[in-house]
Amino acid sequence: MTIDNSHARNGWVLVTGGAGYVGSVLVDELLSRGFRVRALDTLLHGSVPSLLLPWGNSRFTFIRGDVRDQDARALALDGVTAVVHLAAIVGDPACARNTDLARNVNLDGTRALLDDSCDNGVERFIFASTCSNYGKMNGDGLADEDSALAPVSLYAETKVAAEMDVLRRNGGFTGTCLRFATVYGTSPRMRFDLTINEFTRDLAVKRELTVFGEQFWRPYIHVRDAARAIASVLEAPPEVVAGEVYNVGNTQENYRKLDIVEILHKRLPDGEIKFVHREEDPRDYRVSFEKFAERVGFRPGRTISEGIDEVLALLGSGLIEDPHAASFRN
Repeated sequence: MTIDNSHARNGWVLVTGGAGYVGSVLVDELLSRGFRVRALDTLLHGSVPSLLLPWGNSRFTFIRGDVRDQDARALALDGVTAVVHLAAIVGDPACARNTDLARNVNLDGTRALLDDSCDNGVERFIFASTCSNYGKMNGDGLADEDSALAPVSLYAETKVAAEMDVLRRNGGFTGTCLRFATVYGTSPRMRFDLTINEFTRDLAVKRELTVFGEQFWRPYIHVRDAARAIASVLEAPPEVVAGEVYNVGNTQENYRKLDIVEILHKRLPDGEIKFVHREEDPRDYRVSFEKFAERVGFRPGRTISEGIDEVLALLGSGLIEDPHAASFRN
């Protein structure tokens, strides 16, 4: 595949949510590939050191601002040729806690950014969506990009609606929607409220893990693979990604929660595991990622076993004093 790195030469890549869990890793990935990167972030979860490493890089700038603010958008989009839109109220609990804010940021903020991107001549727009859009599937099949969407949470509903908005604008720019598997692994803006990271923390630190919906399926992807996937879309020929929706993950990395618990228990055999019945989370889906692998040529390089070992090593290093602190969750 021909690599198009013109964005690194001719303009800036704007990463909204650039100080976040995925965003901070993506900034590092793009800089390593020669891109010029501008991060826009409200620092909703507090001032974090996630962007200190690239701070002295002449190809990196940071703007503290809200994607919903017109002045912040104007400043952030100046000279930008590509946008990676990660900024959102992320996850079902966070959206359920403040539904008005979730709709305002995830829908109105995205719409305003799309409008301004079109007006400012942005060439590429990558929207970070989620495999949660598939909701609860029937049978043992794999969801692909043509499968029916059945969002069962406000978070997924906002992502489905925003996807439609992005795809309607395709033509004004090269628009691409990426439906990510559930992310895990270590990041400069660490989160312990994601399934694999949370399970690993609870069993390693508390020696006790409570699991509900242990038979429910989810696909998973390491945060660094997620960043690499976004970079691969930026570098792909426009005809490969224009107006496309891609699931991003690894078909072999679909797991039940029970499977994750079994992997963890081999490493932490003394931990206590409790299974409980709840109805709060009806999501249950397995996903195919072959379209992205075949057309873009990307396959993740890490497995959840490696991710668990990575998180265990971090917890045992002494770098994080309190992994239950509010700063490590959304």
